[in-house]
Amino acid sequence: MKSADDENRLLSEINVTPFVDVMLVLLIIFMVTAPLLQYGLEVDLPESSRQPLEIPKEQVVLSIGKDRTIYVDRYKTSLADLGKKLEAIYKGKQRKEIYLQADKSVPYGFVVQTMSVIRAAGIEHMGLITESPD
Repeated sequence: MKSADDENRLLSEINVTPFVDVMLVLLIIFMVTAPLLQYGLEVDLPESSRQPLEIPKEQVVLSIGKDRTIYVDRYKTSLADLGKKLEAIYKGKQRKEIYLQADKSVPYGFVVQTMSVIRAAGIEHMGLITESPD
């Protein structure tokens, strides 16, 4: 029989079942999110639409031809002189933005070199001009 003292005593055992449930849920959450955090890149992606975007006339367009010739708007330049010319063009401008278009036969490495020169010239925003699949 139970006495009055048995009912008033505190239970000294800890119920670990809710603790284990919470820990398993947290484990699953961390297993799913850890790879995303590890390989995440900061990318400023433009919004896309089905209609082509019009480039304002005051924006600078940098073009790379099949033979790796570089044109800033209509003026030919070399990769070595590109940084100086871009710094001169954007000197005093508040928003530094450029559009880049390259022929599809130009090697990817050359386009990346050009992009690094653009970034080194202090241009923060870069848009890539592509052709519509339609």
